[in-house]
Amino acid sequence: MTEQVLDGIRDLLPALRERAQESEDNRMVPDESIKQIRETGFFRMLQPARYGGTESGLVPFYSAVKLIASACGSTGWVSSVLGAHNWHLATFPEQAQDDMWADDPDVLMSSAYAPMGRATATEGGYRLSGKWSFSSGSAYAGGAILSSLVLGPDGNPVDNLAMLVPAEDYTIDDVWHTVGLRGTGSNNIIVDDVFVPQHRTLSFADSFRCTCPGQAVNTNPLYRVPLFSLMSTTITTPLVGMAVGAYDAHIAHQKERIRAYGGARSKDDPFAKVRVAQAASEIDAAWLQLTTNIADIEGAAQSGDVPMTLRTKVRRDQVRASERAIYAIDRLFENSGASAISTGAPIQRFWRDAHSGRVHVVHDPEAALKMYGDEAFGATIDGGML
Repeated sequence: MTEQVLDGIRDLLPALRERAQESEDNRMVPDESIKQIRETGFFRMLQPARYGGTESGLVPFYSAVKLIASACGSTGWVSSVLGAHNWHLATFPEQAQDDMWADDPDVLMSSAYAPMGRATATEGGYRLSGKWSFSSGSAYAGGAILSSLVLGPDGNPVDNLAMLVPAEDYTIDDVWHTVGLRGTGSNNIIVDDVFVPQHRTLSFADSFRCTCPGQAVNTNPLYRVPLFSLMSTTITTPLVGMAVGAYDAHIAHQKERIRAYGGARSKDDPFAKVRVAQAASEIDAAWLQLTTNIADIEGAAQSGDVPMTLRTKVRRDQVRASERAIYAIDRLFENSGASAISTGAPIQRFWRDAHSGRVHVVHDPEAALKMYGDEAFGATIDGGML
């Protein structure tokens, strides 16, 4: 089944590539693209088998994401986050999963993991309010997983919960006017004093400990992987895919390009060949480390012991992968000539999309690398995006 999904994605790439400008112009991925990606089975890859999912594993899932992003950065980004949220919901209490999937297992979820909401306990659950920026792919979601601080009687935070909120309980504020990743539709979500039942909440502390209630019914070790090991890779993989797309676009462009000064063929420039080699090596290194680490952490989850050394290594190499992807795209873009900056030229779009993705919080290099250094020097780490 996994190979069938990947083959289906490969077959879609020309159409996704053709719609990339439409995605940017309309500030959202075309409906037809989401429909066709869904039909390949992609969104089922991390969904529990109980709801028709294939539980395909992380490396196949991210391999599909990289392919999609190589055709259109925004489509790859949206597909990655919507597909990964099926995994996150699988770790929630069983009733929350049934609330979303029992009647329609095709329902997707967007998210906002920054704790921008405020909740207070009430009988049977919480009252939630807040505004979250930014929720990619929210136009295609039947609900959202929103991070909120729970306030105690004194007004101080006592917990940080992921809260599952159906789409009918929030509004989407169209604010996504950006220079890159324009097609992701990463708009704001606004919740105004909505009741969230207890069973639709999950403590981020439980996710950090990899002891979540959903594991009682979804017993595949896949669902014991640390939340932020998975989610950080979910954000970085599209950047690597964009680098692949930029590389392919650059090669195709340079093969036909004639330099205005001197009339030489660009493909005969020895320095252009050096840049191509440098870019290709960085892309390969990024992908090799990402896939090796995520496979290792999925393997460790089978034993129930995911050591902090591995978690910090995942974050170390994940943030380095984003740096490598940006370096590769920059080297290619700088050598592409003025025609590459034309509206509609693929490489300038990949360049803008990748740099826009690079500013996501999980790509903050100092924060991620410091955690690795903390662990290496024996500091106790009991929280954070690991």
